[in-house]
Amino acid sequence: MNSHVLKEATEDEKMTISLSKNAMFVLEKRYLKKDSNSNIIETPEELFTRVAKSIAAADKIFDPKANVNKTEKTFMQLLTNLWFIPNSPTLMNAGRRLGQLAACFVLPVEDSIESVFETLKHTAMIHKSGGGTGFSFSRLRPEKDVVLSTAGISSGPISFMNVFDVATETVKQGGTRRGANMGVLRVDHPDIEAFIESKNDPTRLNNFNISVVLDKTFMDSLEKDSDYDLINPRTGLVVKRISAKHIFNMMVSSAWQTGEPGIIFIDRINENNPTPLLGEIEATNPCGEQPLLPYESCTLGSINLSNMVTKNTVNKKRLKKTVHSAVHFLDNVIDANKYPLSRIEKMSKGTRKIGLGVMGFADMLIKLGIPYDSGEAVLQAEDIMSFISQESREASAALAEKRGNFSYYKESAFDNPSTPYMRNATTTTIAPTGTISIIAGTSSGIEPVFAVAYVRRVLDGKSLHEMHPLFIKKAKAEGFYSKELAEETARTGSVQQIDAVPDHIKRLFRTAHDISPEWHIKMQAAFQKYTDNAVSKTVNFPADATINDVEKVYSLAYRSGCKGVTIYRDGSRSGQAMSIGNGKGLSVKIAPRPRPERTYGVTERISTGCGKLYVTINSDQKGMCEVFAQMGKTGGCASSQIEAAGRLISLALRSGVKIDAVIKQLTGIRCPSPAWQDGKMVLSCPDAIAQVLKKLTNSDFVERKTMLCVCPECGGIMSHEEGCIICRSCGFTKCS
Repeated sequence: MNSHVLKEATEDEKMTISLSKNAMFVLEKRYLKKDSNSNIIETPEELFTRVAKSIAAADKIFDPKANVNKTEKTFMQLLTNLWFIPNSPTLMNAGRRLGQLAACFVLPVEDSIESVFETLKHTAMIHKSGGGTGFSFSRLRPEKDVVLSTAGISSGPISFMNVFDVATETVKQGGTRRGANMGVLRVDHPDIEAFIESKNDPTRLNNFNISVVLDKTFMDSLEKDSDYDLINPRTGLVVKRISAKHIFNMMVSSAWQTGEPGIIFIDRINENNPTPLLGEIEATNPCGEQPLLPYESCTLGSINLSNMVTKNTVNKKRLKKTVHSAVHFLDNVIDANKYPLSRIEKMSKGTRKIGLGVMGFADMLIKLGIPYDSGEAVLQAEDIMSFISQESREASAALAEKRGNFSYYKESAFDNPSTPYMRNATTTTIAPTGTISIIAGTSSGIEPVFAVAYVRRVLDGKSLHEMHPLFIKKAKAEGFYSKELAEETARTGSVQQIDAVPDHIKRLFRTAHDISPEWHIKMQAAFQKYTDNAVSKTVNFPADATINDVEKVYSLAYRSGCKGVTIYRDGSRSGQAMSIGNGKGLSVKIAPRPRPERTYGVTERISTGCGKLYVTINSDQKGMCEVFAQMGKTGGCASSQIEAAGRLISLALRSGVKIDAVIKQLTGIRCPSPAWQDGKMVLSCPDAIAQVLKKLTNSDFVERKTMLCVCPECGGIMSHEEGCIICRSCGFTKCS
């Protein structure tokens, strides 16, 4: 599995890097320096040296006599041993001209045209530099409210979100990171119903994640099944009372259908606001794990817990050393950073928020022999995160003694005799680790393994069956490994239905979809208990989950102490629009998703009584989306009917109709002139199309792609995890 080794290592103090083929692919595609002709001019070792040297140099700011070489060596040890990796902007930009090293930003949106478009300009600058942005649109007056300056009518928050969305689509993040946004709206805003359903149309707000901000007033009303107030933010006056249950049902139903909106428990976030005198927190970064004040940014990085296991136990000595070095690293990033705006620099250096998180938790559990969905795993999560939390604060305090407290310390909750020193307002965040976990060769964040095996597409069009290295190791040790096992496992990603795999191994290698949603929440809550900021995680549901199942998880997340929750039901976002009708129950409106700009497909030739029929089947990242069929000879009634059949099949596929249902309807239709091909009768042109659909459905080409999203860059499988969508073959991600 490992294909790139720089140095040998037998002791913790030595430096080594061992990278998988996927890690090398991601580094070459997204991180290593390239010349003007896109030729790679940097090795992985040179990348880590560049980053370590650049970040270590910040020591000189605080101590001109600092031993920068020693710090650089410490940081190199973190990186080359794959013990800790910072967020992507730091890996990409440290030591380079751009120099923007932060991933997370929040900008204010005030209730004026001037404020909105000033923020839009700042958003473009941040996206250009490689960051993602979060906004609260809750201060904007509702749709159809009065505009005093013109005596006109307000278009409301959602119309301005559309403007931000278009701008984000226009500004590409340097070719390596696309813009990503989080848009939130308070549950007491008069436009809350339209906001909840704003992403049910798959053509809208594609550069936004959205979340509803819930407060204690709403949650109390929900528990009592009573109404609550909708308040015009311009006037502060109540404009309507509405059923909390109705709004909650809308959120649940929309999330069941599309995965959005997420929910944020804002009072819980502000209870833990480290600088309450600076203002209340209203918004988060794009994946929801980093609540920030306006103009704050945050520097993130993650410890690879899988590499903290030695001799079948967690090496707390190594973990402590890693935590302290990582806090030093992240604090230096704040000063090494080239900020896109002076106001962001002032706020970021004023609060000095860092977010030390983890990745490889699932792999760590496997090494320890602990099933993910078990009480022992939850206890392990609490033990690990409490240790990291304690040590990160001690590391921050130690830095503060040398460098001073963060500037806004007097406005913080730390201003008391028990904590005389604190360098950073926050120290811990569980952030998405999509591409950096691929580089580290480990499972992402605190998620379960996304698949025990999967199919990876390579540049020459071939398919390779990739299998989890820890599974291979155990399978070979117990004598049940085979090439056929890898191929069979890759069909679904799970080993739960494979007879050749022993039960105790099945128990250990349960994937995200093998684990019940309740266990996802239990794990999120365990980490949240000891995390300053929040936890980025996706609660995965099977395709047949009910709306009631989603409702239970939302309620459980609130009761369990989570600061928010994001869910994804397998197979949702198919283009089926959903709405609630006047409290009289659920109405479902079927509408086809739009035809994407780019598809990929195959063409099969099949003999019919009318001649050679060429059937083309195209797919996009959501699965099969269109069918074209054409006779070798053109014209006539047959050709027009074939074209009509293709259009209707395409319409059905983009409306979420299962391919099996389409095949069933077409199979067996007869015409007066049947034909034979490969020893099988072809009864008609519709029957021929059905045979091609069935053939491809039973092949790897369709089976893997209709089950899971497909990467638009490499054709690999994309998984929903950490509140985002990630391709673990090439590192493409939908989130910044």
